[in-house]
Amino acid sequence: MSNLQGTLYVVATPIGNRGDISERARRVLAGVAVVAAEDTRRSGQLLSHYGISARLVSLHEHNEDRQVPRLLARLQAGEDIALISDAGTPLVSDPGYRLVSACAWAGVRTSPVPGPSAVMAALSVAGLPTDRFCFEGFLPARPGPRRKALAALAAEPRTLVLLESSHRILDSLRTVAEVFGPERPAVVARELTKTWETVLRGPVGALVQRLEADPDQRRGEFVLLLAGAPATASDDETLLHTLRPLLAELPVKRAARVAAQITGAPRNRLYQLALREKGVEG
Repeated sequence: MSNLQGTLYVVATPIGNRGDISERARRVLAGVAVVAAEDTRRSGQLLSHYGISARLVSLHEHNEDRQVPRLLARLQAGEDIALISDAGTPLVSDPGYRLVSACAWAGVRTSPVPGPSAVMAALSVAGLPTDRFCFEGFLPARPGPRRKALAALAAEPRTLVLLESSHRILDSLRTVAEVFGPERPAVVARELTKTWETVLRGPVGALVQRLEADPDQRRGEFVLLLAGAPATASDDETLLHTLRPLLAELPVKRAARVAAQITGAPRNRLYQLALREKGVEG
């Protein structure tokens, strides 16, 4: 038996368009001893499309506790393993965390093979701020918990990224309109990279009406993006509390940069506040 341990490769696969797989991903999937997949039938079809013959092992939320020790033992024995999800990047609202965590604690090398991600794809075309964002995955299925979860996010200043299914997208949008108000800017990204890809933008209330009127826009897989909560006067005063002593010692741009590092607020917003504090037009 070799003393060398294997490597766990965390491999991103296409979220729709099969042309989006990377050359490295194909090479890794073809070369490992086993591929751990969420749905072996679906993944088998994907690998067959690329002419890859690989041994598949099921790894999903219902068997992960049982499978992780077996896969870890194989890695420690020197075998390389690839981890994939049904689509996109593993662990992002998909199984795999327990295996990656076990490898990290056991000192087994884990290597990312980056590629498609529904979250990043949606952000790239949304037209909302992307310098800071907050990924919340799927909202709760039941109305009460869903409303409670959204209420906890209503004041979040960063762009919010959510995942949603076809049978809940309209109900989720309606709840967003109730909790955040119908004027909150939003984006509904549907079936990204697939034949019927659509990206709808507008106030969330208008998007509710759009989906109510067009059943086709309620089909497929969704990424829902919501603009962050607008700044309030009290927010500005809190930031100015940090800015004022810095402005007494530093030029405006440097003060804004340091304040951004301290508070985590966007540098441009702090720069505009600093200019206003100095009585200078932005």
